[in-house]
Amino acid sequence: MKAIRIHEFGGPEVMRLEELPCPVPAADEILVQVYASSVNPADYIIRQGGNDILRPYLKLPLGLGLDAAGIVEEVGSEVKDFKKGDKVYGVPNFPGDGSYTEYLVASATRFARMPKTISFNEAAAFPSCALIAWSGIYDLGKLQPGQRVFIHGAAGGVGNLAVQFAKAKGAYVIGTASPHNFDFLKELGADETLDYKNQPFERLFGSIDLVFNASPVRDDQTRLKLTELLKKGGIFVCTQLDSPFTDELKEALAAKNATGTYVGEVSMGYVSLLSEITKLVDEGKVKAVVSKVFPLEQVADAHRESETKHVRGKIILEVKKETR
Repeated sequence: MKAIRIHEFGGPEVMRLEELPCPVPAADEILVQVYASSVNPADYIIRQGGNDILRPYLKLPLGLGLDAAGIVEEVGSEVKDFKKGDKVYGVPNFPGDGSYTEYLVASATRFARMPKTISFNEAAAFPSCALIAWSGIYDLGKLQPGQRVFIHGAAGGVGNLAVQFAKAKGAYVIGTASPHNFDFLKELGADETLDYKNQPFERLFGSIDLVFNASPVRDDQTRLKLTELLKKGGIFVCTQLDSPFTDELKEALAAKNATGTYVGEVSMGYVSLLSEITKLVDEGKVKAVVSKVFPLEQVADAHRESETKHVRGKIILEVKKETR
């Protein structure tokens, strides 16, 4: 089988397309023929050598990729929930061999059945980002119908899903993005849009129940400004796991009697959460946003595009073309 591997850390050029043996599933695993994966910021961070959180898990050579959508080819002896031929999507084992590959094995608990209404390319846009957005909006953010949520970085892979999940809950959604993404956010359900560079947030100070910071840009001054948006007792959720809250930010949150927390781990409740996401997709309440599709052989170009940090939705790696 063909798979992308790296033998050293560095730029996009370190990724190699190699021929490897097809893996065999353990008793609790499934073998998946991968049709599509996606490119996440974590992928190029890992390719570069990781951050303080990821570095201890990275052993060369290694594969890349967090998301996979495909067809079950074989199930381990203890697997009861899947059978050969099932269409599935999920987040494979980490650390592991990644999802930039024609076949992978992973614990069956890390996959769920795909929505019936979408393609493999669309399904690959969901798993890791959808789990982060779901946890940030619903679990940590405790969003309730009618509340006001402010999503910073609303057009990105996590942000666009956070907008859709918040609207599905009946919230009033304000999102930041570049102006060329305003119409796009309105189509997703955003009630208001703001230019994250040129429009001040001050008029919203003290009016927001939940701030969800999904931007890939680490900026303490912006985080302080976002904290000012919160009502007393509000909640601030940030995706920037590798950038700890400063003492100044902690003090600002305390002054608001606000809760500040991180989201980014995707190890919780895979089957139950992905199954809930599947329902929302099949009900037409949430859709995949695919920016560009690259063949597996052009993975370096896909990473360069991702590293611009101006991607709308997700970049997809098409491993195998779907025939319908």
